[in-house]
Amino acid sequence: MNKALIKDALALTLITLVAGCLLGFVHKVTEKPIAEQEEKVKQEAYQTVFPEAKSFVAVEGMEDADAIAGHVKEAMKETDLAENNVINEIMAANALDATSSANPEIIGYVMTITNSEAYEGTLTLSMGITVDGTVTGIEFTDIGETAGLGMKATEAVFKDQFKDKKVEAFAYTKSGASADNEIDALSGATITTNSVTNAVNAGIAFYQYVTGGGSDE
Repeated sequence: MNKALIKDALALTLITLVAGCLLGFVHKVTEKPIAEQEEKVKQEAYQTVFPEAKSFVAVEGMEDADAIAGHVKEAMKETDLAENNVINEIMAANALDATSSANPEIIGYVMTITNSEAYEGTLTLSMGITVDGTVTGIEFTDIGETAGLGMKATEAVFKDQFKDKKVEAFAYTKSGASADNEIDALSGATITTNSVTNAVNAGIAFYQYVTGGGSDE
């Protein structure tokens, strides 16, 4: 009986080891392609929200998420936006090809922001904003809201409400937008609307922090 138990235990241990090695191998093989695809999606989103830019360059002192995290609390200290928003990346929009000049001509910024108030947990979007504080657009890089409801956030009729607007912060309404800073809420998807609006507002707040309040202040 004991020999049988030992044999079974050894067999299970061997199976576990083999499975672990195979999973590790698969992860190693797929890690780079996945990272490359994620980077491609992000770069395409940046170009979509800021088509005038010819390249995107790092902002000094904010080259990665860890460096950015140290600034977010200060940037949003007068709001509650830091609690549910993560600025994953901020890049300067360059009017020049990055390979043609060591001195970029900064015409704005692009950011990737993750908000944790979405109906399905989180959503991630990219947004562009010019040096004078005008939002150039938003594009989703990760969203999994309810089909026919929250997923309508990906449609131009909703996204374009943020486009070419220069405001201190956006607010959503269910009674029809009547001001530049107002966004028509998605019918039946107020939670998603709130999530997107707060993500964009976090981006505006961070832009204001990075630029010292904007070029005209």
